[in-house]
Amino acid sequence: MADVRVLVVDDQERFRRAMCAVVEATGGFVVVGAVDSGEASLVAAEELRPHLVLMDVQLSGMDGIEASRALTATPSGPVVVLLSTYDVDELDATGCGAAAYVAKAEFGPDRLDELWREING
Repeated sequence: MADVRVLVVDDQERFRRAMCAVVEATGGFVVVGAVDSGEASLVAAEELRPHLVLMDVQLSGMDGIEASRALTATPSGPVVVLLSTYDVDELDATGCGAAAYVAKAEFGPDRLDELWREING
């Protein structure tokens, strides 16, 4: 089975690097790109064709929820997982198409692998 192609989206460089490191440390996953905005995620997803987008919720300009809505609007769109420092009950992601929400503090190789298995049955 081919590696899961992952696009990382976060406006803070240290979180982008941390998420990329988690992806690279998880067997069966590979980072194909990392960008710093919702707008850039739409362009990158079109060019790179990721299977999975790890999307920060709070981005300047187009936020992660709006970017998720745009990315998942097409049948061939990627799976989007939202990440944030917010608690899930502080976030209204209704209708954005994201498959899951994970607090950044809980994100690691085991959680990424578990999420992907849950999403894909």
